[in-house]
Amino acid sequence: MVDTKELIRKEVKTVTASSSHGRSGFMRGDGYLQLYLSQLQHNPLRTKMLTSGTLSALQEVIASVYAGDRDKKGSYITARVPKMAIYGALISAPLGHILVALLQKAFAGRTSGKSKLAQILVSNLVVSPIQNSVYLACMAVIAGARTVHQIRATVKAGFMPIMKVSWCTSPLALLFAQKFLPPHAWVPFFNLVAFVIGTYINAMTKKKRMAAIRREKKKVRKRDNLSPTEFSFGPFELMIWTVSR
Repeated sequence: MVDTKELIRKEVKTVTASSSHGRSGFMRGDGYLQLYLSQLQHNPLRTKMLTSGTLSALQEVIASVYAGDRDKKGSYITARVPKMAIYGALISAPLGHILVALLQKAFAGRTSGKSKLAQILVSNLVVSPIQNSVYLACMAVIAGARTVHQIRATVKAGFMPIMKVSWCTSPLALLFAQKFLPPHAWVPFFNLVAFVIGTYINAMTKKKRMAAIRREKKKVRKRDNLSPTEFSFGPFELMIWTVSR
């Protein structure tokens, strides 16, 4: 049976040899993957920051396109896109880099089944709560929260729902990483898993939010006989409604 970890390490080592032959090494189909794995090994934090920032921004764009959520100019590149990129690059990636490094260090050299199970438990009971709390706080700020009370209310309302999602997906992702991936590839892999799940949740949330806006506008116009342009639904109210759902 092929050792996947060893195979990935061998692929990374071939980057240097490929680059010595000029551009031909990167004309191969796996050239970009080799380059990425090499950068991930030699410049881990920078590579993780670029990866997380790109995926976070892309997640927002894809969710907006799917839900038909545009800004006032009719563009899917809303003000949230650069904010999500900043969050992914400057907050999510460094935090994940540190927490996963500590998790790996705590269980370094321990390969028994009990040790792997303990690592999964620590990840779900310590690492995930920290990451999810920071995520909810940042999303509250991006959505318009400006006071500690507003941010705390958002974290409190959304903590258990997002933890339930983590408890369903995190063990499977960590089991896969333990078996098939070298340590430096864990964080980008977790980012990719979060990207897929987050894009789906974000898209569904946007559709619910837009439906709620339409219903609320109809209610207000019917009650107060307002024109369609006289009603606005604030970003923080939308965020609180979304999390509470």
